[in-house]
Formats: sequence, C-alpha cells, structure tokens
Amino acid sequence: MNSGSYEEIMKLAIKDEVEAFEFNNSAAQKVSDPSLKQIFLELANEEKNHRLILEGFLNHPSKPLKFSKVVDYKIADTINSPILSIDMKPADAIALAIKKEEEAMNVYSLFSQSSSEPEQARIFEELATMEQGHKVKLEELYTNMAFPEVW
Repeated sequence: MNSGSYEEIMKLAIKDEVEAFEFNNSAAQKVSDPSLKQIFLELANEEKNHRLILEGFLNHPSKPLKFSKVVDYKIADTINSPILSIDMKPADAIALAIKKEEEAMNVYSLFSQSSSEPEQARIFEELATMEQGHKVKLEELYTNMAFPEVW
C-alpha cells in the first residue's frame, strides 16, 4: 500500500475520533444531571486520547498498527439507541455511546471487507478492533449501571 492511502485512512479515522469527541462534549453541555455530564466529559476525553493515538500512527507510519482483540458479548445488540436529551438517565447515555462505537466499528469492518488491497484491509480491520475495544469497555460500564442488582 502506498503512503498516500495509509495517510488517507488515518486522516479518516482521526476525523471520526474528532466527531466523536465533539458529540460527547456537546452532549455534556446539553444534559442537566451532573453525573451524566461527567460521563460525557470522560467519553470526550477518551475520544481525544484515541485521536492522539491515531495521530501517532499517522506521524510514524513505520510503527505497527495493532490492537488487542477483545471478547465481544454483543450487549449492544440487546439495547436500543436512545435519543440524546437533557433528562436522560446515565445508563441511556452509556447506551448511546455504545451505539456510536458500534457504528464506527461496523464502518471500519465494512471498509476492510471492501478493500481490494490486503494491507489496506488489515489497517481497517485494526481500526475496527480498536473501536470494538471501546465498545466492550462501555458495555461493561453499561451492565454495571443498568443492572446493579447483578453485583
């Protein structure tokens, strides 16, 4: 794969992380519950860190792009995507964030499947794995918030 294609993929991924940051930051400003505001601010900070990681790969293309696979229990498949509102519950805010991560994961997986160049497909698959890791982390938080009686 030529360096131009790699750069385009990384810039797309960075753009997606910036959009996720802006969404979570905006959501934090719209909700009235202080704990919910804190959750969205933490999610925005996570997306900012993801952007910095991807910028590191963009600036050092020789650095291998590799993310650890995680077990996906597909909790996202069992929840609906709530609409952002000022009075939403914390569990609904996490559910919304899960759906956003799932959407990003699915887009990268589709790009990987659609790529005719093996190296490009591998990069998109690594990005999908990164997003899956984010989703699983949020799903664990969601399970703890939505079903506290389990603990």
